[in-house]
Amino acid sequence: MLHAAADWATISSLATALGTLVLAVATFAAVRSSNRSARLAEVALQEQRRPVLVPSRFDDPVQKIMFVEGHWVRAAGGRAVAEHVDGNVYLAISLRNVGSGIGVCQGWVVSAGQQTSRTAPSHKPEDEFRLQSRDLYVPAGDIGMWQGALRDHQDPICAAVAHAIDAREPLSIELLYSDQVGEQRTITRFGLTPYGEENDWIASVNRHWFLDRPGPRSDEDTEAAQERILRSLEAAREEAEAAQANGGEPAQAGGAVVAEREPAPAEQARD
Repeated sequence: MLHAAADWATISSLATALGTLVLAVATFAAVRSSNRSARLAEVALQEQRRPVLVPSRFDDPVQKIMFVEGHWVRAAGGRAVAEHVDGNVYLAISLRNVGSGIGVCQGWVVSAGQQTSRTAPSHKPEDEFRLQSRDLYVPAGDIGMWQGALRDHQDPICAAVAHAIDAREPLSIELLYSDQVGEQRTITRFGLTPYGEENDWIASVNRHWFLDRPGPRSDEDTEAAQERILRSLEAAREEAEAAQANGGEPAQAGGAVVAEREPAPAEQARD
């Protein structure tokens, strides 16, 4: 009799322990699911505030921009400004915010020449960025502008950029901006390419970098894509050189020349 009572006590204890374990597992799963939902909600909220700056469209209106000394410039849609006047360099870009949050410009850096993913796979160090002295806000889904100037004639960057402007050579500008509360910092690299008349520059985007979280594309993926493009360009160059060496005839992969043939009557009709 005592043995049976001991067995029932043991079974009751085991059942209680098993129930407690099941409840603990269920609680852990619920907490984990709740945390995942909270993280997803946080990411969704951040994306609702994220700005993404690109050049404005060519049909966007012209913007008149004034610098502190009273110098005025005009930035048309899709265009940029790069002027060298009395030793000073004046820069501006007509922007469009394609993100869903207000963009606030924080800093900028400029360099002479065209910076690409191959020649400059990463952005400039943050400590090289010049802080904006003016509050430049770009509303979500609308146009805005950025402006910056170099006035220190002893600054090597000022001299290099001024020379590039006078020689009508490309420029690269990286903008550091955030959302309206100073978070979600982003760096976007813009290229300024001279086009047409004097003081006419086309603005384009090369790369975006998220500083506070991983971006949509890793540097490894970008480098791999760049390598594929370079291999394609090299293959096209070698094919063109082989064709030129063969007197302008296209060459097959094995080096044999593909002889031209007279088109069939049906092909002549299609032509």
